[in-house]
Amino acid sequence: ARARQPAAAGKMDWKRSLRGRLAARRTPKKSKQELKDEEMELFTKYYMEWKGGRKSDNTSYTNIPRFYYRLPAEDEVLLQKLREESRAVFLQRKSRELLDNEELQNLWFLLDKHQTSPVTGEEAMINYENFLKVGEKAGPKCKQFFTAKIFAKLLNNDPYGRISIMQFFNYVMRKVWLHQTRIGLSLYDVAGQGYLRESDLENYILELIPTLPQLDGLEKSFYSFYVCTAVRKFFFFLDPLRTGKIKIQDILACSFLDDLLELRDEELSKESQETNWFSAPSALGVYAQYLNLDKDHNGMLSKEELSRYGTGTLTNIFLDRVFQECLTYDGEMDYKTYLDFVLALENRKEPAALQYIFKLLDIENKGYLNVFSLNYFFRAIQEQMKIRGQEPVSFQDVKDEIFDMVKPKDPYKISLQDLINSSQGDTVTSILIDLNGFWTYENREAVVASDNDNAADVDDM
Repeated sequence: ARARQPAAAGKMDWKRSLRGRLAARRTPKKSKQELKDEEMELFTKYYMEWKGGRKSDNTSYTNIPRFYYRLPAEDEVLLQKLREESRAVFLQRKSRELLDNEELQNLWFLLDKHQTSPVTGEEAMINYENFLKVGEKAGPKCKQFFTAKIFAKLLNNDPYGRISIMQFFNYVMRKVWLHQTRIGLSLYDVAGQGYLRESDLENYILELIPTLPQLDGLEKSFYSFYVCTAVRKFFFFLDPLRTGKIKIQDILACSFLDDLLELRDEELSKESQETNWFSAPSALGVYAQYLNLDKDHNGMLSKEELSRYGTGTLTNIFLDRVFQECLTYDGEMDYKTYLDFVLALENRKEPAALQYIFKLLDIENKGYLNVFSLNYFFRAIQEQMKIRGQEPVSFQDVKDEIFDMVKPKDPYKISLQDLINSSQGDTVTSILIDLNGFWTYENREAVVASDNDNAADVDDM
């Protein structure tokens, strides 16, 4: 009996264990949220253990440099002043690093002294060996220009492996001018973020006016209108998303600043002034046109007044869209909105101008033009033709010609990018919004023949 007792006790323990397991199985199941919370708890526990274990192994995260600096708030006057002063000191230091007139003259003297024979043509040339010698003598400020990369960039089929001294010097002058201009523009960058707001650019151009001899004749009362006219060109083409600011890099990369600073030339030709948007005759002409359209002299343009713009052949439907989509005041257009309108219609080959007009043509706001929208605008052209006693042209013919010209990716839809890629955007938009533009397109062969005859007459004289 004693020998069988341990076996019985073991059997009882086994039964007790089995009952315990069965009881555990009968516990209610956990909900999804409870399981999720338990999983997160375990994850947090193990992650913290892992992080604690790795802290001693790798502390590189403590050496990450600071990359974000909060801008001072409006009420933090002291911090704002400190930021302005530090930026001014930085820009002054950058300005001192540029070549001044005396150093440029010395550079030209050294280049001329080390020109390399033989003399071929009128241009002085220099080889790479002498190029490096000049670099050593020109001083530390010039070191950046005397590199193999710049020499190779200016190399142009010379049989002796030389570059033009004049081309190199002009390259240096251009670089110096770009840096000077960037520093000058940066002084007006109030936010210090590499862009100019509209008010910043207005201040820059206003203070630039006295340094431009070609603007000497402008009345001071016209300055505000001149500044508005000049600034709108920058913002119309360089701020297509209408963010209200332009990158300084974009200003330097485009040709507008060159056109503006061209007015420093006291002997600028009349032809150059007429084609330069920033010249006094051009700005006065645009403003005079605005005043001539403003028949009630209230300083604003109504749809009826704007309809006389240009040849007076813009369709009413297109003008309706202008006043629906553009910023107006009690249904009338101010000078700034008018400038955008002029810049769009006078530069129809440019992507920014096509974007402006495309938005007006896209009546359904779908991002593309279909047969319905083309027909919607062309009907107004047909109506104008009837009023003038002309035989209306079939829309089907015009529609087919438009799609043939544009060759869109989708044969039933014309996107803005399709218009830009086709290089026919100016012609297509003219056909749809302007009777005179449509007439010019329809009679293009006769117009070309007439131009050739006139050219022949001039040659015979």
